[in-house]
Amino acid sequence: MELICPAGTPAAFREAVDAGADAVYCGFRDETNARNFPGLNFSRDELKAAIAYARQHGAMTFVAINTFMRAGREKLWHEAVDDAVRLGADAVILADFGLMAYTAERYPEQRLHVSVQASAANADAVNFLVETFRAKRVVLPRILTIPDIARLAKQIRCEIEVFVFGGLCVMAEGRCSLSSYATGKSPNMNGVCSPASHVRYREDGRELVSELGDYTINRFPAGEAAGYPTLCKGRFNVADERGYAFEDPVSLDVMDHVDLLREAGVSALKIEGRQRGKAYVAEVVSVMRRALAANAAERPALISRLRLLSEGQRTTSGAYEKRWR
Repeated sequence: MELICPAGTPAAFREAVDAGADAVYCGFRDETNARNFPGLNFSRDELKAAIAYARQHGAMTFVAINTFMRAGREKLWHEAVDDAVRLGADAVILADFGLMAYTAERYPEQRLHVSVQASAANADAVNFLVETFRAKRVVLPRILTIPDIARLAKQIRCEIEVFVFGGLCVMAEGRCSLSSYATGKSPNMNGVCSPASHVRYREDGRELVSELGDYTINRFPAGEAAGYPTLCKGRFNVADERGYAFEDPVSLDVMDHVDLLREAGVSALKIEGRQRGKAYVAEVVSVMRRALAANAAERPALISRLRLLSEGQRTTSGAYEKRWR
């Protein structure tokens, strides 16, 4: 199985390649990609240099153009595809059907991957994209169990890529109406579920309060590490209990199930984390590279190192095992 690794900066890109990535995914420095944070992503010249570096080291480059086109501004997304193809991207990762149509018609030889943001999670949806736009791979949402993936693999005619480590989204990917309501900005169109412009922290007595838009997301007592305010990881009062209603502030980690994923028909394992620094990328990729090469008895010791890099130093199998409260 291929190891697909994130890069939010040219430095992180080189670290991912050097650590053993089979492919690195990244995006342009604008709203065409779903990690549109200040200080991240690539200029055209930086992407050109990154693609050349990857090729010199036997790795591939996937360019994520995975937000939805804005009516009247389609040119921005069209140019992103044009430039990714011109610069030699091994694949473009797309979510918008109109952009898939543009790519398939203009560049019939370009390899097209269906982004997780497209939320294609059943055979009819995936096969439609394969037949209509010649999609070669689908990145599945993080809402399916391993048996779900195995059943789907037998019914579709393209490769399967799944997330195995990093941030966990329990929504139908990219369809977070809660985030859109709180900020007025759609994650699928603006590229960020919690835009930095809407994030605030303030002190209230001995507590640190995190806010998104006009909403309090969490309160952290003295000594507790404060997380970034995303609604899915907010702490709320529900009935008579105060806690994490949607998901705990932990990282996804399903490397314990890597053999089952292989048997299920998965072609590629994806690490989330384009907003992470180069040291994180280097450590996670190198550990996962070794874990994939190790036998089942050796793997737990390697995987345990990853938990030190996760949110709260805790991990979850998420929907892959469906062990909700």
